[in-house]
Amino acid sequence: VQLQASGGGLVQAGGSLRLSCAGPRGTLSLYDAGWFRQAPGKEREFVAAISRNGGFTIYADAVKGRFTISRDNAKNTLYLQMNSLQPEDTAVYYCAVDRRVSSWYGPYGAWGQGTLVTVSS
Repeated sequence: VQLQASGGGLVQAGGSLRLSCAGPRGTLSLYDAGWFRQAPGKEREFVAAISRNGGFTIYADAVKGRFTISRDNAKNTLYLQMNSLQPEDTAVYYCAVDRRVSSWYGPYGAWGQGTLVTVSS
């Protein structure tokens, strides 16, 4: 399963970014999906997850109310809208999918390559 994440960049604190993750052609609807991030010197951490049909979402406390995970299965794309970004959100963001996760926090069977988000103060 190939995933392609994009949309990262440099943004000032308080700004917004939208990450995208292109999923396996024609089959993204078969996968639960999530976003994770890894800050410099830290372990990878869960950010958000969404069920296959988009009917269920879950967020880490650190991003709840600021980030929104969504998906467009017709376009085979997963999104992460990030608002009110703070310097502590600086990290490489990864998308991940799995046919059926045992836990929304992982493990996931397939991962994208990551996209860097840098938030300046």
